[in-house]
Amino acid sequence: MDSINISNIRCYGYTGVLPEEKELGQWFSVDLCISCDLLPAGRSDNLSDTLDYRQTIAVVKHLIKRERFNLIESLAEAIAEKILTVDQIQKVRVRVTKEAAPIPDFDGLIAVDITRNSG
Repeated sequence: MDSINISNIRCYGYTGVLPEEKELGQWFSVDLCISCDLLPAGRSDNLSDTLDYRQTIAVVKHLIKRERFNLIESLAEAIAEKILTVDQIQKVRVRVTKEAAPIPDFDGLIAVDITRNSG
């Protein structure tokens, strides 16, 4: 299966359980691996024969900025569900990273990684 990979879609949002996460927000980054048939576009060299990934990036940014979830698992699921509404997409892998989790003495990253199929 062919894929389009989009990495490091960064956006500020308000997903989190803690009051400061809901009120102050934080940075998130999203990586996508979108499975779809790229043969038609490879042969035609025409944008209309492939996924316009600008729309996919806009979907991710909209969900992060406008929707509020307690868990990044729920954010990842919402992203996957919305992306899978595009007919030509057969599978999507979504990785959502919380870049600065409010955990004392922890400078690492927290991420969830899910894969969902259409249909």
